[in-house]
Amino acid sequence: MSRIGKKAVEIPSGVSAAIDGGQLSVKGPKGTLSMPLSDNIKYDVAEGSISIQPANDSREARAFWGMQRTLVQNLVTGVTEGFTKVLEITGVGYRANAQGKNLKLQLGYSHDVDFAVPEGIEIKTPDNTTIEISGIDKQKVGQVAAEIRRWRKPEPYKGKGIKYRGEYIFRKEGKKK
Repeated sequence: MSRIGKKAVEIPSGVSAAIDGGQLSVKGPKGTLSMPLSDNIKYDVAEGSISIQPANDSREARAFWGMQRTLVQNLVTGVTEGFTKVLEITGVGYRANAQGKNLKLQLGYSHDVDFAVPEGIEIKTPDNTTIEISGIDKQKVGQVAAEIRRWRKPEPYKGKGIKYRGEYIFRKEGKKK
């Protein structure tokens, strides 16, 4: 039994959910999101909540149950509050600057890295060592953050690079004489 799957997803006021054509679409103040429905899961949209139950007693249906409930919860959270990831840049001369639909990164390479911001994602740079990535789709926000971080991952000796806010970087001791 899935403890997560048993809980119904609450729909706040101002948000509407509908099922049609094998898609669950959720509409809220920040926009509209939809996801394809799994055949192994039964979805019920009632007044103020969406309940998720396995359609049969197969192992696959029970395995998908909690994950599908979490995906539905992410849709509801996305259209009401949205998602944000914050990246921090550490290193001498490393900086970032958001310019419209581009993010210009200076990461110690011989050239600047220009990152094109995808549709539905907003990037802000409150200062030149902090990058705030926000949007309504949790998967897309996380993917963009991972792609930016991939340009210069934090190294274990000095901690230079791009890291998530709150991420712990395992530090190694340098050479001994």
